[in-house]
Amino acid sequence: MTIWTGEIKELEKLFESFKGHLPLIVKELEQLIRTDDANVVMLYSRRCLEVIVTDLCECELRRPRKTEPLKGIIDKLNSEEKVPSHIITSMHSLNSLSTYGTHPKDFDPEQVKPVLNNLAIIIKWYLKYKDFKIISKSKEGEKKSESIDHDDSAKVKSKPIKRSLLIFTSLMFILIVVSVVVVLNLPGKISGDITKLEKSIAVLPFKNDSPNDSTTYFLDGVMEEILTNLQTVKDLRVISRTSVEQYRNQTKSIPEIARELGVNYIVEGSGQKYGSSFRLRAQLIMAKHESHLWAESFQQKITEVEDIFNIQIRIAKSIANELKAVITPAERKLIEKIPAADIEVYDEYLKARSYFNNYTKESLNKAMEYLNSAIEKNPDWAPLYAGLAELWIWIQQSGWEQPSVAGPKILENLNKAMELDPDLAEVHYQNAVIAQLVEWNWEKSEKEFLKALAINPNDALSRLMYAQLLLILDRDAESLKQRELAISLDPLNPVTKLIYIGTLVQAGDYKTSMSLMEEWLDTNPEDINVNQMLEIAAYKCKDYDKVIRAVKYVLPITINKDDFKDIERIYIESGIVKAYEEILKHLEKYAENNYIGFSEMAIRYIIANQPDKAMDWIENGFESHDPIMTYISTTGHFFDTLFGNPRFIAICKKMNLPLPKTD
Repeated sequence: MTIWTGEIKELEKLFESFKGHLPLIVKELEQLIRTDDANVVMLYSRRCLEVIVTDLCECELRRPRKTEPLKGIIDKLNSEEKVPSHIITSMHSLNSLSTYGTHPKDFDPEQVKPVLNNLAIIIKWYLKYKDFKIISKSKEGEKKSESIDHDDSAKVKSKPIKRSLLIFTSLMFILIVVSVVVVLNLPGKISGDITKLEKSIAVLPFKNDSPNDSTTYFLDGVMEEILTNLQTVKDLRVISRTSVEQYRNQTKSIPEIARELGVNYIVEGSGQKYGSSFRLRAQLIMAKHESHLWAESFQQKITEVEDIFNIQIRIAKSIANELKAVITPAERKLIEKIPAADIEVYDEYLKARSYFNNYTKESLNKAMEYLNSAIEKNPDWAPLYAGLAELWIWIQQSGWEQPSVAGPKILENLNKAMELDPDLAEVHYQNAVIAQLVEWNWEKSEKEFLKALAINPNDALSRLMYAQLLLILDRDAESLKQRELAISLDPLNPVTKLIYIGTLVQAGDYKTSMSLMEEWLDTNPEDINVNQMLEIAAYKCKDYDKVIRAVKYVLPITINKDDFKDIERIYIESGIVKAYEEILKHLEKYAENNYIGFSEMAIRYIIANQPDKAMDWIENGFESHDPIMTYISTTGHFFDTLFGNPRFIAICKKMNLPLPKTD
């Protein structure tokens, strides 16, 4: 029993008096009287106030509420004397106190009582404002109206039965019409607008209410699992974790965050883990008005992995249902899947994942320790092997291990994960990338990308890499659709943006790519990856000053500063071709004792107008099975001067690439 039980009983009486009518308030009040969680009580009290004040804004101020805060509307209703002053006082009090529930903070549970008292006062007045008769039962069990005095009620009883029925029927008709008008005219109305607004959503990092930061990894794992479940639903557009991570300690408003991420809905949560006990609060917010659509609290002893997964599943399904998202049977099966792991193994898995995003050698080694320990305890859980495969990919790409060592480890773990669970999107994604960049098996790569996207249609990285494959296969329109969707799913992730820029270059959209590169270089002018792409794009746009400026940052290892001053002088005096001839003298000398990728040489021989030398390096790339070879016929058609070259055509045929079109 809570300390506000009496106040809830008073609201229950009011609820029974108009249940079946005024559906917007019924929906909020019903949630309020069912819970004993202080935060949720505060939340739904505020939502009841939002419904009432928004309706008054429409009816009395003759304008939609839009994004105006409640306080501003209440002040306006007061200044124009549209609402009695004592009701204004109750509205301000409720609005001020209830904010402690909308974004979970510490407050005294005693403060719930005045919120509920004020809510009851406001609802009673609002029902009279709507000409709604509050019906209650007398001691004798007879019904009487609280809004009619004793004498008037006696007069009503003395009227003929036919007239009483007529009045009752008319009243019901008016109530239905009023309810329909309210539903049709409320701006940002909680139920009606959901079918109109795009079902785009961002799950913000959950706040750790525990004084012990060492449990943050567990809360992050819960958040990520809820996010993954939502990403499974094709009817939703769900922002990737990498884009929302910057809001971990956010001070921006919900509407501002939603604007930056390009979504209509935000999920917030907070929780704590102490020993085997776990508490979590989660809420769904319509960002435009900061209207709270759903909230729930969970308190659970975690003894089995099912205990935590059932909470995660319930939250994801509740959010999808609130947004009226269609969940297919296949999606439901994926969402409701419980891992074949005990709580100790799952805990080690979450600890391992917490080290993945640091990308240091020490962090990746620590993650590997946790995964190997978990595998010793449970060798039959697929995500452990998928995690190891991902780790070995990062280790190889970072140059901490030779491909001859890392490659077999990657394939071994991917195959094991696939054998144990064919429904892991990340395994299909990695198989697709390997088929594309290593095996040069375009058909297999596309099948694997499509499998990955069928399981997780909201995976931005899968869509970006699939977009690159589609360009390789000369399917530009399909590629454009994939890359635009990808950037909408992960708009603030630097890696996603970098790959997106590269895909634009690959597609030959140089002007767009250059504007994005220059925006990037404003804050990091020496970024080698972006300057490499700018060198290509600027050359194709004949902006040779930018070409020279970009290559200056790309080649500091092979060409020292004094030598590059000579190159800049040659460019000013004799042009881009002569400057690149000088650059290539230095690169050829460096290549005698050091590795240089074929593309770095071939691209610069094209700029130096030496196509035969460019072809020599392309053939070297084929012989060494360089992954960049997959892009030779699509790299913004950079090699278009070679498209009619028999040697180039022969390479394309050997790789089963579509023959590039020549003008």
